[in-house]
Amino acid sequence: MGTDKAFLELSGRPIIEHILDVLHGVFETVIIVTNSPPLYAAYDTVVVTDALEAPGPLTGIYSGLLASKDDYNFIVACDMPFLNPALLSYMTGLAEGYDAVVPKIGGFCEPLHAVYSRGMLPRIESSIRRNSQRLHGLFEGVRVRYVAGEEIDRFDPQRRSFKNLNTPQEYKEAVCSDLECRN
Repeated sequence: MGTDKAFLELSGRPIIEHILDVLHGVFETVIIVTNSPPLYAAYDTVVVTDALEAPGPLTGIYSGLLASKDDYNFIVACDMPFLNPALLSYMTGLAEGYDAVVPKIGGFCEPLHAVYSRGMLPRIESSIRRNSQRLHGLFEGVRVRYVAGEEIDRFDPQRRSFKNLNTPQEYKEAVCSDLECRN
């Protein structure tokens, strides 16, 4: 995108504010993992930087889990502004006894919209130290509760929760769907 996606505007507010509104409504503590802490200083959150010098999403997950005091943590990317609070609560409620709770739609996992146990820390650290930032391999050989499409549809039938804004086109579509613009 060429810019920090968390601060792209949607409905007159940065995407990060949409995400934080939902997270604060569901969870007592919210942690932002960033290597630009001053950008997030105005928000009512715990802000941490990467705990290891290995850039990538797995390092972000590791850093957030390491900073958390909770056994289970919902992890989400900064470019997913359409989170569904009921779905987050449902997924979190499934976590007991599992290492992760991961949506799986059409055979594809959503590892950046998932619940992780702090018990995953050693496995994640080992993967990072092997220079792997692969998210999907993370679930092999651990106790995962996959959340099927039918379960998701009870809360989010359009599955907007999983909409990432990775490209200018996806961002434009999100702005237009939010404003119901045409063209």
